[in-house]
Amino acid sequence: MLRDKNLIPLSHQHQHALALCVHLDRALQANDVNLEAWQAELQTIFNQEISVHFAAEEKEVFPHATRYSELAELVEELRSEHAMLREFFTRAESRSLDQHALQTLVEKLAHHIRKEERQLFEGMQRVMAAEQLSTMGKALDEALKAGSQSCVIPNDATRMRPKPR
Repeated sequence: MLRDKNLIPLSHQHQHALALCVHLDRALQANDVNLEAWQAELQTIFNQEISVHFAAEEKEVFPHATRYSELAELVEELRSEHAMLREFFTRAESRSLDQHALQTLVEKLAHHIRKEERQLFEGMQRVMAAEQLSTMGKALDEALKAGSQSCVIPNDATRMRPKPR
């Protein structure tokens, strides 16, 4: 289903976060992970975008969706997932994630994003009128102004290197 223009800012942020998941997963698979550096990166990304993204969804998207009985249970699952993901990011901030926990974060975050895109957003587009989506979209734009519109994804210059042995 083509994404409604009012949900596109969130979808773009989802794409950024999925790119982060792919990048981190590749590093984990290659056993090329500097835990300290990746946790610092996750902390930065959470503070710059993901925390604002979660807050915007919780303030603007979820209340609109829960007005529809077919989406209410899904929204509660997503709220619970936000809480669980916040715990992972808090652990990254305290530098207490190991490689297994990083892999779990990658899997949980990617699954969460796909659930929002495939179930919540498509469900909202099916049940909500265009004017409801537009009203929500305007409020969402305001809520997202507090965050940057893109994740900082490591590149060759900032790639996390394994610790020297």
